[in-house]
Amino acid sequence: MTPLLVDFPVFDPVAIAVGPFAIRWYALAYIGGIVLGWLYARSLLKKERLWGGPAPVSLVQLDDFILWVTLGIILGGRTGYVLFYNLPFFIDHPLEIFELWKGGMSFHGGFMGCVLAVIWFSRRNGLPILSLGDLTTAVAPIGLLLGRIANFINSELWGRTADPSLPWAMIFPRDPTHLPRHPSQLYEAGLEGIVLFIVLAIMIRFGALRRPGLILGSFIGLYGTARIISELFREPDEQLGFFWRHLTMGMLLSVPMLIVGAILVARALRKPDTHQATPSLQANP
Repeated sequence: MTPLLVDFPVFDPVAIAVGPFAIRWYALAYIGGIVLGWLYARSLLKKERLWGGPAPVSLVQLDDFILWVTLGIILGGRTGYVLFYNLPFFIDHPLEIFELWKGGMSFHGGFMGCVLAVIWFSRRNGLPILSLGDLTTAVAPIGLLLGRIANFINSELWGRTADPSLPWAMIFPRDPTHLPRHPSQLYEAGLEGIVLFIVLAIMIRFGALRRPGLILGSFIGLYGTARIISELFREPDEQLGFFWRHLTMGMLLSVPMLIVGAILVARALRKPDTHQATPSLQANP
């Protein structure tokens, strides 16, 4: 079989430039993920049948929450990257912690930032924490999908070396080895973005939002599973390498998610439906 290697094209990391101002693809991914997630969350809140009654969060409260969850994503994502992935470098170059345009964000840190935002906002506004967590994680795959596509466009976080006979093996221009590799960014976009969104959407349609914590726990557990699978094809960060043979930092950080997710799902399923649907709603979940 003749090897079919894809020579990855070089994309300009800057998507839009107007004079001295530049917007990068990665920034657009964050903006697009937040805006589309907000719109999807609003549509979920408007459908009382999904909640078995009035939604526990109002549209006005959701609009206010967007600012806080955005801060949680950015501050948590950057803090997680600094602590988990490149702490020695940032100790020596502390000012570069604030240079977000150079890249360097951690999903696990961003997720913890979102958790803190959900808890803080819920307590401040008297909202059920688990329900707001369900709403937040229901829309999260949209941002994950766009973020991984931005990683692909930026030719970063590429995969491990692949068999040259693999039809979609790619040579990334920023890779000094020029070896064929898995496009692991696309694997992650598919698993963490598309597949996870579809699974959660189906669960929502069949009444998962009526059991607080079920979508939240499912997201946590399924993301952890998807990330561990994706890490099998992703090249570990150069400054970290592997831990204990073939384990990566992404895998280690995802293991606790499997445990927490399973606990939340089990608790949600044990509790009775907190919003009993009417017979007509039960007939059309």
